[in-house]
Amino acid sequence: MIRSSAHSDYPPELVLDRKSKDVTVVLPAREVAGTIGPIVERILRLGELVDQLLVVDAGSADGSAEVALRAGAEVRQEDELAPAFGPVLGKGDAMWRALTAVRGELVVFLDADSADFQAHFVTGLLGPLVCEQATQFVKGSYDRPFTAGGVEVPEGGGRVSRLTARPLLSAFYPELAALRQPLAGEVASTREVLDRIPFATGYGVEMAMLLDVRELVGAQAVAQVDLGQRRNAHQPLAALEPMADTVLAVVCERLRRDGRLRTELPRSAVAERPPWASLRAPA
Repeated sequence: MIRSSAHSDYPPELVLDRKSKDVTVVLPAREVAGTIGPIVERILRLGELVDQLLVVDAGSADGSAEVALRAGAEVRQEDELAPAFGPVLGKGDAMWRALTAVRGELVVFLDADSADFQAHFVTGLLGPLVCEQATQFVKGSYDRPFTAGGVEVPEGGGRVSRLTARPLLSAFYPELAALRQPLAGEVASTREVLDRIPFATGYGVEMAMLLDVRELVGAQAVAQVDLGQRRNAHQPLAALEPMADTVLAVVCERLRRDGRLRTELPRSAVAERPPWASLRAPA
């Protein structure tokens, strides 16, 4: 059973008091000059709660890296991390490579395109990790309003989650069906868990990470925290179809590995990076 809570259950003072391990916040960034500065500033205002704020930039042409650096973040270019593995293959690959520069034992991944970012995104995600002994992986949960033609629909966003990810979880992984935003980019985990799972390289990283964590430590170690509301740019329908295809491909691959699916489907394979723990193991 997924444990659910709200960010207000974990005020900054409580999280700081319970914190016993270093914390790294990672922001994968691609063309986010308009939002990255305020996000970095609000995270740094948390003071000793965050030991490392790492922005991993995808060679943004809009100056995202420079904005983040001026705001006070540590900035690395994704293609300079683990270069022996060749070209970077999307967001998931950037997150995987970011672990080579992470110093904290608790890691928070946040999207860098939130126009309404609040510091409680960090404290809310960290709360279950530092206050609930059994929790090893935390997903953000939030409302996603959708605006079109000047009209706002309170629950109209997150269409791939609502129409693809959540039905797939309900059908094949019911113990995870309570997750409201399974594709949320707002995630916190112990470094140990992240080192022991593979990373899907593109858009499928969130679903793959969720299913692999379930396999590794069980659904009982997963929690979700209501972060309130999140606003970011909405993708056109034509861009959502390949995203949905990728999510479906990730689920099908896990079902094949578990012996629950034997029919090959005409879906493109999702490239993955191996667990870092397997690469560090002695020969």
